[in-house]
Amino acid sequence: MNAKRSTGGRTHRFGGDWTTAKLDVIARYLASYTTALKDKPSEEHPFVKGYIDAFAGTGYRDARRDDRSEDASQALLLPDLAEAEPQALLDGSARLALKTAPRFDRYVFIERSLERCAQLELLKQEFPDLAKDIQIRRGDANSEIQELCSKDWSSHRAVLFLDPYGMQVDWTTVEAIARTKAIDLWVLFPLGIGVNRLLTKSGDIPESWRRRLNLLLGTEEWYEEFYRSESTPTLFGGAAERVVKASTETIGRYFNNRLKSIFAAVADEPKVLRNSANSPLYLLCFAAGNPRGAPIALRIANHLLKKGTE
Repeated sequence: MNAKRSTGGRTHRFGGDWTTAKLDVIARYLASYTTALKDKPSEEHPFVKGYIDAFAGTGYRDARRDDRSEDASQALLLPDLAEAEPQALLDGSARLALKTAPRFDRYVFIERSLERCAQLELLKQEFPDLAKDIQIRRGDANSEIQELCSKDWSSHRAVLFLDPYGMQVDWTTVEAIARTKAIDLWVLFPLGIGVNRLLTKSGDIPESWRRRLNLLLGTEEWYEEFYRSESTPTLFGGAAERVVKASTETIGRYFNNRLKSIFAAVADEPKVLRNSANSPLYLLCFAAGNPRGAPIALRIANHLLKKGTE
């Protein structure tokens, strides 16, 4: 059975080991990030350091939500995620960030749901010393992040966690993050739970799915990368043409290379998050935004991504 909890009339289910794996990486990075900044002479970092969570949920782990589908193509992205988890309320990324020591100067939690925003507001009571520095923003993650990124970032640095439930993140949002040259990005790329399911074996992809993939990847050129024609000899001479679909490894590498085209540095080996059947669900990718801070950020991220895979 899956661990469940009821929130406002809805039942939420915890994720399995893959959820624990991603949050362990994030929690460790946040602690390393704030420690690294604290250990530097103050004149080297006269900026405000923040944490931004674009799909903050309730503050606890919500790996499966019934109301997260936004269009017809999203409907097929959602099943088979729930797995066993201890029978307890477990910290989600928002609460892990608030528990990080040394602390961040600012916390921004973004959620579309009015109900979950109200639950996030309760974190101010749980963490009264941080309350004045916690901002809850209700709205679409793409719009909210792009608006945040349009501000002057010269005196700010941040870690941003993009943990969508499917394919909600647009490439234009990722570009806006990169343009700040101040934000380190952790992003969950919907490899098996999203992109691979929309790439049909035949290569005939409905137009609505193509549009969603275009928005996610920021280009229409993905089709040539994910499909190729292959000729095979027939019994009667000649050759038959067939379409060959790319592997999940190729799909993941393509997205990571897209990140490399706009960020100061990107981890070469994202962490593959798998379900109990060992099928890849997501890639946990890292991109450093600030060129000066990129070497140490990348060193920390590479260590955490490699941990547990050796």
